[in-house]
Order: sequence, then C-alpha cells, then structure tokens
Amino acid sequence: MAALLLMPAPAFLQAAAEVPALALSGGSFSNDDAGSSAYLHATPTLDAKQAELFSLGYKMFNNRWAFFWFENAEFGRGPTSNAQSCTTCHLNNGRGVAPATHAVIAGVAGAVRDHHITVPYEPAPNMVIRISLKGDGPHGGPLPHPEYGDQLQIFGVKGVVPAEGQFKVEWHEKVSTLADGEPVALRLPVITITDLAYAPLGDDAMIAPRLAPPLVGIGLLEAVPEDTIVALAAREPIQGIKGKPNRVWDESQHKMMLGRFGLKANHASIREQIAIAFLNDIGLSSPVYPDQNCPPVQKVCKEQMVAGKPEITKLRLDATELYVRSLTVPVRRQTQDPQVKRGEALFAQAHCSVCHLSELRTGETASLPQLAGQTIHPYTDMLLHDMGDGLADGRPDFLAGASEWRTPPLWGIGLSETVNGASAFLHDGRARSFTEAIMWHGGEAEVSREAFRHFPREDRAALLAFLGSL
Repeated sequence: MAALLLMPAPAFLQAAAEVPALALSGGSFSNDDAGSSAYLHATPTLDAKQAELFSLGYKMFNNRWAFFWFENAEFGRGPTSNAQSCTTCHLNNGRGVAPATHAVIAGVAGAVRDHHITVPYEPAPNMVIRISLKGDGPHGGPLPHPEYGDQLQIFGVKGVVPAEGQFKVEWHEKVSTLADGEPVALRLPVITITDLAYAPLGDDAMIAPRLAPPLVGIGLLEAVPEDTIVALAAREPIQGIKGKPNRVWDESQHKMMLGRFGLKANHASIREQIAIAFLNDIGLSSPVYPDQNCPPVQKVCKEQMVAGKPEITKLRLDATELYVRSLTVPVRRQTQDPQVKRGEALFAQAHCSVCHLSELRTGETASLPQLAGQTIHPYTDMLLHDMGDGLADGRPDFLAGASEWRTPPLWGIGLSETVNGASAFLHDGRARSFTEAIMWHGGEAEVSREAFRHFPREDRAALLAFLGSL
C-alpha cells in the first residue's frame, strides 16, 4: 500500500449541483482535475483489495524495464522492443507525441529518478510501425511478416540481439483552403525504414504508422454492452454515415469478439490490449502471450534467457488491467459559455455527433462492478467508419478495411496538450490541431468536413471551442 503514495491525490468533484450532467463525462468515474494529472486518477470507490491491486498496476505501468539482470531495475525487457516502459509512449496516460514534432513533454527532461532505479530515461518514438503481408493471418487478422512479425522492433540487446530495423518520419505538406479563403496546411507522414537486420520487407509488405492513443475512460468503454454497439451499427444511415463493428480474435479469451479498442477496433478487451502491448512494445511475456516476441528466423533472439516465464505474471497482468480499467475522465469545462454552447449545436448540425455520439450507458460487469449503470459522454459510437482515401493506410485489420477507422472518443481531448504536451491527432499524429484533424476527414465524414469548411470564421471558432471544452 505504500506505493499508493506515489500516485496523484484524488481530484474531488465539485458539488453535484454545480456540475451539469453533460459535464460529468464519465458519470461517477469523473474528476475535476484540469492539470497535467487529469488522466491519472482512479475512481475513489475502489475497495482496499482493489486499491492494492491498482497500486501494483501503477508500478507495472510506470516501471522502467531492464535488458540485463545486473541493471538495477525490473529485469525482463526484450530481447527486442520499442520502448522501456508503458509511459514512454503514454506519458501521464496521454497520447503520444508525433516524431519530428517540436513539443515540450512534461515530466521527462531533468526529471528526478527514483534512486533505486539506475536505468536512465531512454527516448523512443511514440510511434510504432505495424507490418503485415497481403492475405489473412491467424483467425482472419493481419498476416505477419515471416522475418519481422507484425511490428517493427527498433531496440535489441546491445552486442547480443540486433534491432529489427529503424524508421524515420518526414512530413510532407499540402494546403487546403476553407470556403472563405483561409489556408490550412495539412501534413502527411512519409515513412522510411532502414537498417533491416534480416531481409528486405519485400514488395508485398504493408506498413502503417500508429501513434499511441490516450488511455482515459477505457474501463467505461469496455462496460458498454455489446448489444448497444450492434444496435448503433443497425441504425439507418444519416447523410451516408453508417458504421460497422469489427470482429476480432481475443487471445486472452480464445474466441472471436466485438472489437472495441485500438485505432481500428482491433482489440476486444483491456486484458488483450495490455498483454499485446507488453509483448510487442517492451518484449514482456504474459499468461496471454507466454513466448518471447521472436519470429522463427531470429534464432539469437529466441535463445535469450528470460526473467521468469512469463515476466508479467498473472498477478502483474491483473493489476495492470485494473489500473487501466479504473481510470476516470476529466469533467468538461466552460459548458455554460455561449460560444461553447454554440459550438456544440454546430457539432450536431454538421453531423459530427452521428459518429462522435455524446451519450452511452454502461451495463453490468464483473470485472469492476462500480462501472455498471453509468451514463457517460465519450463522443464515440465505437464503430468503424470509412474515412476516405486521404486517411487510408492500405492495411486491413480483421473486418476493418484500409480506410476504415474506429471513431476515437473525444472526452478529455481538450486537455491533451496540458497533460503531456501532445497536440498531434489522428492515427499517425498528422493533425497538429483540431482544424487539421477535421480537414482530413473524408469518406463518410466528408459531409461534416464540408460543413466545417463552409462555416463562417466565428462558427468555426465556436466549434473548436466546444472541442476544447471536452
């Protein structure tokens, strides 16, 4: 329980009468912190046993993992990896910072380390590169590359196991013009992969960059009944907008399930998402994925000793799962501001609210009973939508096509830069502002983009103020 002292103090809500119902984004799983710790708070309703497990999960999430047993930190990283800790990419539980983007990341530069941990902070891209070949892999998912699996690993063990390769990002810009003549610079990432350790990727390889999404409110989204999401997919199309669910293999439960998480709704549960992140990003095995992340050709990788098998024990995995599931959502701000209210009306007028649905309700759940019966305001329908060729990455994922993406929740988005300096949006961080993100919308969302394009300047400002209030 001493580790609880490491966590931020709970942010207590104002009196309920002072907080409009729509401002309680997570129902009782809401907090009124508008600072850098806004995404860090657990629900205060955890009992003693849950709080102890949360404390261990906090440690697992924030720990710096070491390659070697003689390093004074938690041993078990690798043999190949993309980061040394979960917080490398999810600092303060927020979104990643796009590569080659100038940003001041709070709490890293000059930060004082725990004197027991000698492993220094190791910078790493907040972006990963997914890889697959044309065709279906196991259970209908992406087909892994025979030499590199389904994600490029940019770290190895120095002098022992080579990194799989490196990548760099260059941003190419184009200019789009709003109806009143105002120009909007839109950037597109161009990925170059270098220093491949085993073989060329080949002409059939599909690569797709992914920026780390924020973790706020994930437990609440897992608690939304499947019937609710399926019913949303069955709605009559509105202005050509009609979403669909993804169906994915969940290794943690050994069955096909409704996809809820991931940028293409390609993970069905929090447990699955955490287990695959431990494996792919840090090189940590778990009861869900008990083997090291080494494709067959990487013989030296497979020969390496491990720090126990698995390194993430069932207790550690349970704890990290509870930690993520228990996180609350910051309340909305400035909800009574006339400009914000005007922006909310314009958000609906432009049909943005068809996908970014303002209200859902959670059902009964055994994983954390406190999540049940919450009226929440996540601004997502959790469905896949065709976003057009401009956002297509050319890489299908189960039922998600190359241009289809899950509607990202918008709750807490107005605090993204405050939380950790991150102000890059969309799946690869190409959008540096809300305006850029909107202008990249195409496909089913073209009607919303064009409505925004033709809004007068003051209406665009109002809609952006509304998004900033979330």
